[in-house]
Amino acid sequence: MFTKRFIRGLEVQKQIGLYRNPPLIDRREGRHVFIGQKKLLNFSSNDYLGLSCSPVISEKVAENFRKFGSSSGSSRLVSGNYRAIKDAEQAYAQAFGYEDALFFPSGYQANIGVISTLFEPGDHLVFDKHIHASSVKGIQLSHADFQGYNHNSLPHLEKRLKTGKGKPQAVLTESLFSMDGDLLDVDDLKKLKERYSFFCIVDEAHAFGAIGKQGLGIAGKVADVAIGTFGKAFGFFGAFVLLPKICKEFLLNFSAPQIYSTTLPEAHAASTMDILVMVMQSHDKRAKLEDLSTQMKNLLQDKGFTVKGDAHILALEIGDESQAVALSRKLFDRNIFVFPARYPTVPMGKAILRISLTAMHAKKDVDCFVDTLVNEMEG
Repeated sequence: MFTKRFIRGLEVQKQIGLYRNPPLIDRREGRHVFIGQKKLLNFSSNDYLGLSCSPVISEKVAENFRKFGSSSGSSRLVSGNYRAIKDAEQAYAQAFGYEDALFFPSGYQANIGVISTLFEPGDHLVFDKHIHASSVKGIQLSHADFQGYNHNSLPHLEKRLKTGKGKPQAVLTESLFSMDGDLLDVDDLKKLKERYSFFCIVDEAHAFGAIGKQGLGIAGKVADVAIGTFGKAFGFFGAFVLLPKICKEFLLNFSAPQIYSTTLPEAHAASTMDILVMVMQSHDKRAKLEDLSTQMKNLLQDKGFTVKGDAHILALEIGDESQAVALSRKLFDRNIFVFPARYPTVPMGKAILRISLTAMHAKKDVDCFVDTLVNEMEG
């Protein structure tokens, strides 16, 4: 019974162009990936500053794991509450201007753990319709009342807030949206916050490290809680949540992903402190990333493509899911690796090529991508 259901579901996925079968990558070398003997220019990585390839960081991480060992051996609430972790959390809180911080094993767990725990039935949650799937799952698990507002439309957000007057309200959004690539209007959101006094959670996973002064993101003046990840511009793994001390205490007591997960090892915490220093000093990498992203967007628009994005994530509009996959495969054959984002990552019929720039790219790589794309579209 179950096997037949699985087979049927997979066949439907194939028929509608939504089947997932990611290529097996043998190794990575800077801005390139190798699949078998094929070397491809990678425009699908979230390693925005290229720090995961840094030999300096690799050596520091190796030293930390040799010193502290490979595992914490326990959940945070049993024997895993190490001083190294607390020190690292305090360092991140201080750097980003928050009271405290709390580390999670992944960004997905962070969003689920925070949102499902801080809110409860009777609360009114208003969320941008393009927030990450993990945030949506957290909302569902909270059992709070919720309403979505049109993507990045603060006038529509205000209408939603008016309907929730008299209830405890929270707004959930992102600072740099992972698929659309556009930025949050922080100043106008701050004005709404002053008017409606809502609690605000901003996912800055794609902004932290890559955008803002010293890579500190853009939403600090409006976010009561900010979600960050080590797995993107920080070139590592795991996640961090910046938050008030009372929220951290509450999460440590009631958040299931914290209570029932083995905490990240001491070596991880020590490594995050080394990485934080490098991220804050990566001014040249951030400037290069901004320049390359602007060049890519301008070139694509000059060639007549519809492309959205305000930073290092660009969404090249395709529409049909099968066409997006086919174009991605054509570019693959020409040694370019770019991700076709399809439903449910983006709305049905709104498939895109998600172009992700990194500081490892060069101007010639941008030219290569655009020229190859034009040739394939014309061919």
